[in-house]
Amino acid sequence: MSINATFFAQLAVLFMLVLFTMKFVWPPIAKALDERAQKIADGLAAADKAKSELASANKRVEAELVTSRNETAARLADAERRGQALVEEAKARAVEEGNKIIVAAKAEAERQSVTAREVLREQVAALAIKGAEQILRKEVNAGVHADLLSRLKAEL
Repeated sequence: MSINATFFAQLAVLFMLVLFTMKFVWPPIAKALDERAQKIADGLAAADKAKSELASANKRVEAELVTSRNETAARLADAERRGQALVEEAKARAVEEGNKIIVAAKAEAERQSVTAREVLREQVAALAIKGAEQILRKEVNAGVHADLLSRLKAEL
């Protein structure tokens, strides 16, 4: 054999090895590399999607926080207004109750004044009778002079 024939034989073997490798070995390796590249691309896309969803969720959370703060402030203001209204209502009721008590006290004082006047009239009438008895030194009959005594009470 000559060097040329060896060269061609080696070239043929190399060509067959390349064909075998391209037909049976290279496609699974290329497929594995493509799958790996696809997984990496899917992972990066998922990471980008998660990042955008996180940003969106942060915006929603911030909006909810603002809404919650506003609602809380509104509820606090409403509660404060209700509290003030209750205080004012209680004050009005207290003033009204105080006025009722004052009116009742005035009526009671008037009633006691009338009662005291009646008692005083009776006492003055009794004193007048005693004074008249002592002046006249004789007994005055109250039954006989009832009309006189009632006029005396009315004048006092």
